[in-house]
Amino acid sequence: MFIRSALRSGLRRNATRGMATQARSTLKVALLPADGIGREVIPAARAALEALGSDLPRLEFVDLLAGFELFTRAGTALPEATIEALREQDCALFGAVSSPSKSVFGYSSPIVALRKELDLYANIRPVLSVSKDPSQKPDVDLVVVRENTECLYVKQEVSEIGEHGRVAKATRLITERASTRIGKMACEIALQRPRKRVTIIHKSNVLSVTDGLFRETVRRVPSLPGVNGKYDSIQIGEQIVDSAVYRLFREPHIFDVMVAPNLYGDILSDAAAALVGSLGLVPSVNAGDTFVMGEPVHGSAPDIAGKSIANPLASIRSAALMLRHLGYGKQAERIENAVDDVIRDGTVLTPDLGGKSKTEEVTAEVLKRV
Repeated sequence: MFIRSALRSGLRRNATRGMATQARSTLKVALLPADGIGREVIPAARAALEALGSDLPRLEFVDLLAGFELFTRAGTALPEATIEALREQDCALFGAVSSPSKSVFGYSSPIVALRKELDLYANIRPVLSVSKDPSQKPDVDLVVVRENTECLYVKQEVSEIGEHGRVAKATRLITERASTRIGKMACEIALQRPRKRVTIIHKSNVLSVTDGLFRETVRRVPSLPGVNGKYDSIQIGEQIVDSAVYRLFREPHIFDVMVAPNLYGDILSDAAAALVGSLGLVPSVNAGDTFVMGEPVHGSAPDIAGKSIANPLASIRSAALMLRHLGYGKQAERIENAVDDVIRDGTVLTPDLGGKSKTEEVTAEVLKRV
């Protein structure tokens, strides 16, 4: 399996076991800023990678098109040329997409499509608070592992006329294969963390068939043929999703690795971001067995786009997380330490964190410390 990482646990600096890095002379990185503030924060992530200098192979960047704004101009949100170009890269960074709340004929979210096209079946979102004293244990230290290809995000919806008016229906897809893969991913991540605890998030008391399959399949992962006791040290528990949200806000310290179907994982990780101060701090990667794409958890934030006040830290952290999954743990640590120092110092922060600094000023402060 491609992904092996401590993922910013209390011992987040553990070695990663990713693709071999010794033979790589270049690192090909695709940049997809897409919509809104994506165009402001992806350059910050690129700058953080460039700041590592000779610690990385020679960087080759390619700018690719995607997003709703592209759709309004060209009639496609994800050109075939973008998909084909991505297949030639080592990794990618995606900014944000402004998918409209109402149905727009012919439009489909490019990030959802990319996850399927590239089989990026895991969306991994570490949420870690930064203590003023680096020797103190963080108040929040968890990872949301979200299945990335199924659930309601398969976008199989229909609208019909029923006896009493319009009726909308959506297909919810949960398969044993996808649930097994994400369960293994959660266990691999838990192995690299001190507490080694996986909590399955579900609603199988109501959705007994779909969530029931997810719950049962993930629970069976430690006993699968070929595992040979590898996950015996992991404690596997479970939590009903509504109860999990309540406990996440009341007792965030009880969670270590949370594994969830697509929709629940999306909601939980955004909720967890509130515990550490801002969506602008939380990174993620979309990961498969052969490719990884960093993506800040925040959206396109059209209300602040173009004002130079977007928080670049989630994007910069996503670049570091991407490096970890590629096997560049020490290089990722340089970026992570720099970001933590800027947060801890507290003098150069964007407005979402109570500061008055511009995106470029925060980026520059991080780069000075990398």
